[in-house]
Amino acid sequence: MATRTLKETVMHDHREIKLFYDQYKNAADAESKEKWSNQYTWVVTRHSVSEEIVVYPLFEKKLGEEGKKMADKDRTEHREVKVLLARVGNLSVGTPEHENVLSKVNDVLAEHMKGEEEHDLPLLESKLQTEESYNAEREFQRTKALAPTRPHPTAPDKPPYEILAGFLALPMDKIKDLFSKFPTEEEIKAAKGKAGI
Repeated sequence: MATRTLKETVMHDHREIKLFYDQYKNAADAESKEKWSNQYTWVVTRHSVSEEIVVYPLFEKKLGEEGKKMADKDRTEHREVKVLLARVGNLSVGTPEHENVLSKVNDVLAEHMKGEEEHDLPLLESKLQTEESYNAEREFQRTKALAPTRPHPTAPDKPPYEILAGFLALPMDKIKDLFSKFPTEEEIKAAKGKAGI
């Protein structure tokens, strides 16, 4: 895989998040909806935790007071998403309530991602040296690999406590994932191929 900047990787994740929500919305049957809802939750959760551990501390470090305000705002939006996703996990897929709550998650995320893509990430990238951005991107990817896969709205959302909470939650999340339905790798690859991701 070619080396990406931090901004490019975060935006790539955003495209995946949008794609998986669209797959959920367009799914023809309850089982497919369940698989794509689970995939959406899985990707959003891992992405959000990685932003909180890697990206938001960079906002604070590189952008001073403005960066702190950006990070605080983004953490608040993430908290709202985590609360909603935790609710989604307790609802039956296909019910009107599940549809409404997942739609609300998508609405909050769409606005959040737009702000990051149009303002926050370009501003951060302007303050990072190229090598710093590549290093942050690698750290972001490593963090995603170790991040919880389910929302934990009451867990800390700042390092170092978030890192510890994530490590403690991960084994239970993985056990739950074993008993959940997800799209196959082939289904994910086909969806990404159609979307050009």
